[in-house]
Amino acid sequence: RRAEDAIAGVDALVTTDPDVALAVLVADCVPVLLAAPGVGVGVAHAGRRGVAAGVVPAAVRALAGDDASDVVAVVGPAIGACCYEVDPDLAADFTAALPAAAATTAWGTPSLDLRAAVSAQLEAAGVTRISHVGGCTRCNPQRWHSHRADPTSGRQAGVIVRRSRRLDARPQPSPGVSRSTTPVPGSPPRRP
Repeated sequence: RRAEDAIAGVDALVTTDPDVALAVLVADCVPVLLAAPGVGVGVAHAGRRGVAAGVVPAAVRALAGDDASDVVAVVGPAIGACCYEVDPDLAADFTAALPAAAATTAWGTPSLDLRAAVSAQLEAAGVTRISHVGGCTRCNPQRWHSHRADPTSGRQAGVIVRRSRRLDARPQPSPGVSRSTTPVPGSPPRRP
């Protein structure tokens, strides 16, 4: 309920507890929401370092174990390959490990397609139901926040909750953060 109570220093969280909302804040990085029906939900903040470190597959494993066939993933708005210009050496190193990320900007320089890399990681982890929402955050500053377009920009939030009751039932007070809401092992530490 308060920023001071947030679990800090991680790029992914999962919970099996009902009625606990998990949120991921981004301004160019890829927000990923995960749901394993009847099991739990998860979120991942997938920036370049997190994608390279495998934060998304780690979140899928923490949520579903070795069988991700029922997991549903939503990949949110992030800086697109059209605008995510990177140094040619960085692009070569990154795409050697994650070929799906290979891209070129709209102006013809090396870039990374983090949303494609995340989708490839989800598929490799066994997730078959993947939806993409939104587009390039830098191309659409009127709709999305983009740190690259404006470093003082805000953030968008992806929020997911496992409901314990029907949506038409009477609302109950939120129980707050549960003890079973834990950082995902292998999640790289967040960097400002």
